[in-house]
Amino acid sequence: MNTKESTAGKTVRIVFLTLWLIFTVFPLYWITITSFKPPGAIFAFPLSYWPEEFSLDNYAGLFDKAEFGTYLVNSLIVATVAGVLATAISMLSAYVLARFEFRSKGALLMAALVTQMIPAFIALGPLYLLMTDLRLVDNRFGLVLVYVAVCIPFCTVMLRGFFENIPDTLEEAAMIDGCSRFGALFRVLLPVMRPGIIAAFIFNFVNCWNELFLSVTLMNSDDNKTVPTALNGFISSFNIDWGSMSAAAVLTILPTMVLFAFASRHIVQGLTAGAVKG
Repeated sequence: MNTKESTAGKTVRIVFLTLWLIFTVFPLYWITITSFKPPGAIFAFPLSYWPEEFSLDNYAGLFDKAEFGTYLVNSLIVATVAGVLATAISMLSAYVLARFEFRSKGALLMAALVTQMIPAFIALGPLYLLMTDLRLVDNRFGLVLVYVAVCIPFCTVMLRGFFENIPDTLEEAAMIDGCSRFGALFRVLLPVMRPGIIAAFIFNFVNCWNELFLSVTLMNSDDNKTVPTALNGFISSFNIDWGSMSAAAVLTILPTMVLFAFASRHIVQGLTAGAVKG
């Protein structure tokens, strides 16, 4: 009886997971095949689930008609720099919150969590005025600063959890052997923290890579626009360029897929942090 119930349960789980996989992957599959269809065949009836003729016209048009290469470079620079800075700053602040006790510690943690409940678009108006006064509108450096400020709170809370899973004895032993506190942090704790730091960086990178509202608000010229802003530009009042948008979406997804593929082992280790025992 138990064997039959176990088999039935496994069958139900497999069917459910298969349906969920199809539901999740199909939009990505449809965008990909649409990007390879000739412009005139995208809405041809009956709809085909496999292109009768593969065409690279949509991809060629991205770089011929639009400066999509510039958008990719801008997104790569902004997301990488913002991700590195936000991770580094969050790492230091998380270390302080995990290792020291002070009066406003609880208030800082609560403030970091509360900021995640506030939608970003609420602050667009005041933020735009502030960046205008600082003359950082339509400036990649200004967008990096904004992204760093947005990423730090949640990243700090996340890295604090990783630090708390590392026993104090490792740090104390390093300091007894002659390391300063910073020496113990960078020589002993950071190597142990590597999976968590990589996971935090990927979180920051993906958030900055996909962010739309701030980039649309702060970036005006084609020389400084990022990929999400370029994707938004394919939508006009009376038309949507589905072919170009699909091709751009595929090129936008690829960097994050490659990043996750190469760093998947570290991400899993980071998400399951806590294996270190005193």
